[in-house]
Amino acid sequence: MSFADPQTLTIAPASAVSLPRTGVGDDESEYTSADGLLQMFASHKYGKRTRRTLRVNTSKVTADPFKPAENRKVSMSYYIVFDLDPTAYTAAEALAVFVGFNTQITASSNLLITKLLGGES
Repeated sequence: MSFADPQTLTIAPASAVSLPRTGVGDDESEYTSADGLLQMFASHKYGKRTRRTLRVNTSKVTADPFKPAENRKVSMSYYIVFDLDPTAYTAAEALAVFVGFNTQITASSNLLITKLLGGES
């Protein structure tokens, strides 16, 4: 079963971006903005461990720092992966771990992530 179509993603300070489903495969779906600069992927891999991934890829066109008169496309990705033993963890238990982790990383206005992006560990 796939997520709702379309998905909507807001990356501050921009407005909400619609991501219609642009691809479906076995255990995966892809959602892409009209300009192709924002994508979301959901996938599942099964084996000795179950791996569930939700990924956002974003791109932009910016001045080349080495050739300021020229532009280039740059990108970054953010993703979350659940890598678990399917015989030992229920979806509810995995969700509980996520909720605890999400609470930690979003506390104090995302302070932990701000520090991580600043190079702290």
